[in-house]
Amino acid sequence: MAKFTKKKKGDLPAVSTASLPDIVFMLLFFFMTVTTMKDSSLMIKNELPYADQVQKLDKKDRVIYIYAGKPSPRYQDKFGTAAKIQLNDKFADVSEVANYVLAERSSKREELQNVLTTALKVDHETNMGLVSDIKQELRKVNALKINYTTKTGDAFQNLK
Repeated sequence: MAKFTKKKKGDLPAVSTASLPDIVFMLLFFFMTVTTMKDSSLMIKNELPYADQVQKLDKKDRVIYIYAGKPSPRYQDKFGTAAKIQLNDKFADVSEVANYVLAERSSKREELQNVLTTALKVDHETNMGLVSDIKQELRKVNALKINYTTKTGDAFQNLK
């Protein structure tokens, strides 16, 4: 004779976790493809000046960045408040700019070495003497293609 058991009300079947690894790996691959690595962290105050005739650089792999400005408050105790040059993640002297550009140029692919642009990201309060010193060093290594990075806006905003 068959026994009949009564179903209990309210019991839910256990949740299947078989698809959980697929979801985790899908999220992991998504973040790996979307995330970009930060090249360098800014150690200087870098409020760019405004300009109204701006062109965007198309290919970022052909650009060498040089930062100039006052050290940020975190580094002012150690390096002072005078304008400094930042190359990658360290402060540098003007005489180190030429070697930096040569090292960056040699690290690029051979077909890109002749089309490199040097982008100067200079704080709006930095004096022009430091910028002209950087330009003199760039002339020594024949890095004549220079770009000044700015914000888009009215140039009269720089007078404030």
